[in-house]
Amino acid sequence: MTDAHGEKSFVFDLLSKRHQRQLTSVRHKTTIQYAARPDMAKLAYRKLPGKSPGVVFLPGFASIMGGQKAEALEEFCKSLGHSYLRFDYSGCGSSEGEMKNYSIGAWKKDVLYILDELVEGPQILVGSSMGGWLMLLAALSRPEKIAALVGISTAADHFVTAYHALPIETKKQVEEQGFWKFPTKHNEEGFYTLSLDFLKEAENHCILHSPIPLSCPVRLIHGIKDSDVPWHVSMQVAERVLSNDVDVILRKNGQHRMSEKDDIKLIVYTVDDLIDKLTTLG
Repeated sequence: MTDAHGEKSFVFDLLSKRHQRQLTSVRHKTTIQYAARPDMAKLAYRKLPGKSPGVVFLPGFASIMGGQKAEALEEFCKSLGHSYLRFDYSGCGSSEGEMKNYSIGAWKKDVLYILDELVEGPQILVGSSMGGWLMLLAALSRPEKIAALVGISTAADHFVTAYHALPIETKKQVEEQGFWKFPTKHNEEGFYTLSLDFLKEAENHCILHSPIPLSCPVRLIHGIKDSDVPWHVSMQVAERVLSNDVDVILRKNGQHRMSEKDDIKLIVYTVDDLIDKLTTLG
């Protein structure tokens, strides 16, 4: 999706013929809005009004609301006439603040603010990577506002799990330095600098050590070739969620970002199936 025309045709091709007919020829992008919050960073978001259930997209760590998955879902929701919201976490993208000053708990508050103040009615949360972790945390805090959950490469507890798996000597070094250079292939430096405070705060939000009391439909999509977050994390989430309506979908050649055309098509179709299920039940 390097240019506007390519992006539109790419998204349009993802839609079923029924949805292509419904999508108007004029497809204006939503504009960035800002939510001013007392004593909190101003939150940047894009909102598409429409029917319920709405869809909210939660990006991954150090990601923004302008990615392929987020944009494809907006075009899809527009084709169906359902509401949709995507946003940047505090300290990320177009939102206020510096990323290093925020934590899992702070970003969870961002999601709760959106559910409480910026959307109406039950929502399908679609969380990518760390967004999948935050999606689960938000659903536990606001179960009445959640219609369903779709996790993409869900990174539940990931930073904490990875930190505890380090050799003792490395952990000692991190504690002495006060930060950890968390390896990644997704930026030029080859690592993200995570403070010890960030890691310790993240431990307060771990969810894989006990049952996850959610009753809504949950879909967990994960690539077997994900070299960032192992696919068995999604299996762990599925085992711990108490809902009886939980599916895990594994893609044999899927990578962490799940941003190939067929990956995005699967995500869109998964959301479509949930909307059909929820609206039929309603």
